[in-house]
Amino acid sequence: MKKLLLLLLLFAAFPGISQEQEDLKVGLVLSGGGAKGLAHIGALKVIEEAGIRIDYIGGSSMGAIIGGLYASGYTAHQLDSIFHETNFNILIQDNIPRSAKSFYEKEDAEKYALSLPFDDFRIGLPSGLSRGQNIYNLMSQLTMHLGNVDDFSELPIPFFCVAADIETGEEVILDEGSFAQAVSASGAIPSIFSPVKLDGRLLTDGGVANNYPVEELRKRGAEVIIGVDVQDSLVDREDLRSVFDILTQISNFRTISDMKEKIPKTDIYINPDISPFSVLSFEKGEAIIDSGRVATLKRKDELKKLAERQTGSREKVKISTVDTLQISTLTLEGNNAYPRSYIMGKLRLNYFTDFTLQDLSKGINNLSASGNFNRINYRLIPNNDDGLYTLAMKMEESENKSFLRLGLHYDELYNIGALINYTRKSLLFSNDVASLDIVVGDQFRYNFDYYIDKGFYWSIGLKSRYNKFEHPVSFDFARENAGLEDIGINKIDVDYRDFTNQVYAETLFKQVFSFGLGAEHKYLRIASETLGDPNAGIDENTLFENSHFYSAFGYLKYDSYDNKYFPSRGVYFDGDFHVYLFSSDFNNDFAEFSIAKGTLGYAFSPFNRFSTRIVTEAGFRIGGDGVNTLDFFLGGYGNNLINNFVPFYGYDFISLSGDSYIKGLLEFDYEIFRKNHVILGANIANVGNKLYSSGEWFSLPDFTGYALGYGVDTFMGPLELKYTYSPEIKASQWFFSLGFWF
Repeated sequence: MKKLLLLLLLFAAFPGISQEQEDLKVGLVLSGGGAKGLAHIGALKVIEEAGIRIDYIGGSSMGAIIGGLYASGYTAHQLDSIFHETNFNILIQDNIPRSAKSFYEKEDAEKYALSLPFDDFRIGLPSGLSRGQNIYNLMSQLTMHLGNVDDFSELPIPFFCVAADIETGEEVILDEGSFAQAVSASGAIPSIFSPVKLDGRLLTDGGVANNYPVEELRKRGAEVIIGVDVQDSLVDREDLRSVFDILTQISNFRTISDMKEKIPKTDIYINPDISPFSVLSFEKGEAIIDSGRVATLKRKDELKKLAERQTGSREKVKISTVDTLQISTLTLEGNNAYPRSYIMGKLRLNYFTDFTLQDLSKGINNLSASGNFNRINYRLIPNNDDGLYTLAMKMEESENKSFLRLGLHYDELYNIGALINYTRKSLLFSNDVASLDIVVGDQFRYNFDYYIDKGFYWSIGLKSRYNKFEHPVSFDFARENAGLEDIGINKIDVDYRDFTNQVYAETLFKQVFSFGLGAEHKYLRIASETLGDPNAGIDENTLFENSHFYSAFGYLKYDSYDNKYFPSRGVYFDGDFHVYLFSSDFNNDFAEFSIAKGTLGYAFSPFNRFSTRIVTEAGFRIGGDGVNTLDFFLGGYGNNLINNFVPFYGYDFISLSGDSYIKGLLEFDYEIFRKNHVILGANIANVGNKLYSSGEWFSLPDFTGYALGYGVDTFMGPLELKYTYSPEIKASQWFFSLGFWF
């Protein structure tokens, strides 16, 4: 009895002894809040400075992302660096680099303003603005050091996160399996990110069911709980300015009500002032992080006292970076429609060869760009200590096979046109695509494409198009090219119609090279109603061409531009060679001939927001001197002109022509603010017949033109206005275009 009394007196006299023996287990709960969750990083900085050892972490949504990374071994300062280096616009929008897209996918992405699911001819809506693939990729790479850990209690700090079952609304605790997938599911903000399929359940943002899982943390053994709450508060009606604001307010009803019971269960409650920010205020990340630091500093004395009641500190985790690795095995699940060869072709995967994480990201982007997969889940699992890895992939194939795509465009050649597209994937084969464009407006057109995509193996395709426009041209120009007699008029309206069909085989190299061979049928009808006007003294329409042409062709393309319309870096090459073998010969002057043409462009940025583009083009005809309707016609401004029409500043469409030409273009592009460009351009050219055999192509340029323009990169495509001037004709031209070119 005396010994017991003495022991109690010692504890009373030296409280530090009892505290040291106590060694409290501290839990950390982090709420969701989108961008506002970056405040957790600032809070963690102060918690670390106070000497707190965190023993358990639980979180929802952004709290799961930051809490999960902290649990995996990162320090608060490392997290700060990671999130400062992250481009959240790319991360959230699932922007896929243009270099990851095949030529077909580039064209697809740069033509339509809106794409909607259209299965069974019923219009659907996407389940989110983003699939969340980029967030998954980032989390997967940041946690590679975890190896094949499946039990989250075995992480450097035991961890769990919360998601919500979108069918039942039930809370789902995620504490095992794929770490990157679990965190992605917890952070799948409704309407922004698509739900995540996991173990047969469709999961969404954990904040929907439990945005502050303090009770679960207590169940797991936390004796003292620190909570960081970055949830919204209710706002006045004056601040409810949009549908999104109202939906957010409604969503906050339950979570704010729940916090009345959850706050008393939290021993140290930290509530940063995040009122100036929204769930998407990632551009204000530094200020948000600081708000977490400021709020936590107010509780620093309590945190220090708590730290004194713990023994030991957090063990440092060495997070090694993997420069190169080798993959010995690829395991696939879920690829029911797309064969293993297709996936390996897109990944560009070779066994037992050096493979970097950057290579893996490019391969995943290649698969994502196809649009055939909702999500691509993967893990790199080390094979013992031999330095080899197994790449385990779980593919979630898209159930959408049909799409309705829309676009709108205006320019001076085609005038206004509305594009309606129907696309059907897996029409005849699992990896084929059929696409039909119908353009209605001032000039009716259509384009049909059928393509079997075999990745980097030889693929085959069919194309068919009907293209027409009407445009006034100088009568002197028409007389020189068609042998007309002078009838005393200045201009005539030319009605140009093209019907082209192709069958071709194509192969890709490293996603930027494309080489193809094929056969083509082309029907050309070129006429003028002006010359059939009775007021002009002529009774019948004049037909300049009304022939069918049959040819064989080959092409080589290279495209590493980062943007089709406003490139700031990359190289572009397009070479084409046609051999015209037969014709129905409307003008009785056909002889076999060939046409070769090529374009080479280079874009670079000498300094921030300033780009320079240098482009050179050339083309010539071999043989067939009688046929001039497939000559090169220069003038106007455009991005997707057919046949041998070539844009040229300073001149109207179809102002210059010849069977050969050479052209140079220099442009300076200054992005005055995001997606707004001021462009200064100059082009020179020699155009005529037999330029290369006569040597005139190497002489001083006969034609020059200059342009000053303003362009905006919008979701509908580029909006551009250009003023151009040519000193030879002492005349100016204005060109205006709106929307993607098609």
